[in-house]
Amino acid sequence: MKVFCNPLNVPYPYSFKRDPRDGYRMTVNREAADPSLVLFKGKYYLFASMTASVWVSEDLCQWESEPLPDNMPVYDYAPDVRVLGDWLYFTASNRSVPCDFYRTKDPVKGPYEKIPGSFDFWDPNLFLDDDGRLYFYWGCANATPIWGVELDRETMHPIGNKHELIWGDPYHNGYERFGDDHCENPRSEEEIEALFQKHLKKTGVRETELENRAMLRATFAGMPYIEGAWMTKNEGAYYLQYACPGAELNVYADGVYIGDSPLGPFRLAENNPYSYKPGGFLPGAGHGSTMEDSVGAWWHTATMRISVNHVFERRVGLWPAGFDMDGELFCNQRYGDWPLDTDKLRRDPLSEPDWMLLSYNKRMTASSFEAGKEPERAVDENVQTWWRAASASGGEWLCVDLGESMTVNAVQLNFADDPAAEIPCPGALVPGPDMERYIDRDHKPLRWLLEGSADGDIWTVIKDKRETATDLPHDLIVLELPLSLRFLRLTVTAVPYGVAPSVSGLRVFGKGNGKKPPQPNVRLQRLGDLDFSVNIPESVETLGFNILWGHCPDKLYHSYLVMADHLDSKRVGAVIKGRETWVRVDSFNENGITHGKVMKL
Repeated sequence: MKVFCNPLNVPYPYSFKRDPRDGYRMTVNREAADPSLVLFKGKYYLFASMTASVWVSEDLCQWESEPLPDNMPVYDYAPDVRVLGDWLYFTASNRSVPCDFYRTKDPVKGPYEKIPGSFDFWDPNLFLDDDGRLYFYWGCANATPIWGVELDRETMHPIGNKHELIWGDPYHNGYERFGDDHCENPRSEEEIEALFQKHLKKTGVRETELENRAMLRATFAGMPYIEGAWMTKNEGAYYLQYACPGAELNVYADGVYIGDSPLGPFRLAENNPYSYKPGGFLPGAGHGSTMEDSVGAWWHTATMRISVNHVFERRVGLWPAGFDMDGELFCNQRYGDWPLDTDKLRRDPLSEPDWMLLSYNKRMTASSFEAGKEPERAVDENVQTWWRAASASGGEWLCVDLGESMTVNAVQLNFADDPAAEIPCPGALVPGPDMERYIDRDHKPLRWLLEGSADGDIWTVIKDKRETATDLPHDLIVLELPLSLRFLRLTVTAVPYGVAPSVSGLRVFGKGNGKKPPQPNVRLQRLGDLDFSVNIPESVETLGFNILWGHCPDKLYHSYLVMADHLDSKRVGAVIKGRETWVRVDSFNENGITHGKVMKL
């Protein structure tokens, strides 16, 4: 069995930042985003923003982080990689200066040969068609589209003029609206003009002096950022994917348009958004890449949101994807941050997990804690809250009581970075396209001991990493043989930079001892053109619900996981205007999943 759990279990490096959008104050957090994943010469290579590295895997579960050479633009955003014959091509984003291309035959050892760029761009994507012609897509703004152009394979210079391919349309595509849960509706032309004139009067700047007039008006309008292009070809059709509406939101998603040629025209796919994960422990599933693996299965990797220390505090997730019988591109994120069995998902990309969440809202104890950061925060299924120990001395511990002995198969340990920690920058800040930054490539060990007990008296070591050299803030421990446990205790002995340990998720997975929950009694209500609401009566036997919907009763590809104690009436805002919507609400608890009835809105 090959199992992983999102976010991917890799050493996310620390970034020290001075951002003008954040008042130039120093912030510290781990960051990785905008992943490009490819299969190259039998191995999987994943490049992500602000990691200064490439992650390498043979099975998509176990990853090794390898540093990129010094000549690579590791401080540029959104690295894009594509396989062109025997070469792996790389480029990344910058503004105001031409962006270079690089190529290598060995992504780990290099060398990377530089091909001088001829124009600047943001959020790039290369695509090699079956006929050998090379295309390029880019764009990242709320006032401009996704562009595309053909490139010369030798010089990497554009051939002909660029084409406008995708524009934002939050008036018709509910999933493109801003705000958590798409709470911000786009404004009318009258409202936009009033806000614009108010801004001019307040700032004293004449309209003719504004260089970014279109972007400013788009911001007032509530237009989404349209960014992160990625092209996939399947059965002769071209699937141009794009991210929206903003990386800092729980609804960061990837939509998709379909065309008959690499430069369009493109039409909005029936299944949208294609990648969407607004709920669960760690939300967000935008700006990513789609890849066919070594056995013909499809996978989608994308950006997940934390956004506590800095708006761009992010992680990387991976989910099964595919094309249905009608050529619709889909992605399964129904339980998208629970342990995922790659062998099972290759056979059926829409299959459900075998191990259930056991730790939610269970009784917690700890050696100490800071006020407002109690141990219960480590089991509330919210990555934006955490337990923090009162001291940085080694040996602070955190313990979960499952209430009774249950079958435990896996544990995910999620360490947080508390903004109260004072960490001096270990190197010189590097000027970048949007801020000053220093990426600390020196991975400092994260050490701990995980134990389990059936009675609280006799303890068994589950995993001992007190001597490890690794730094894995989202470590997944899969037990070789399941254990019957009631208590699990985590003792932290070393944390990077010597700060007090913080844990956002001590997440336990396995099977309980009771029955599956009852089928939920659901009431649906349409709320205008772009929203609907779900009302479900309380049930003590139910831990949570998965709201599924789609444009056909047998294509419920979208999902929103909500814990039962958070659900009275849940609004879902990712509907496309004028399209039919079918909904099913599944219930789950520690013992399994019960499917609901499929209903038409």
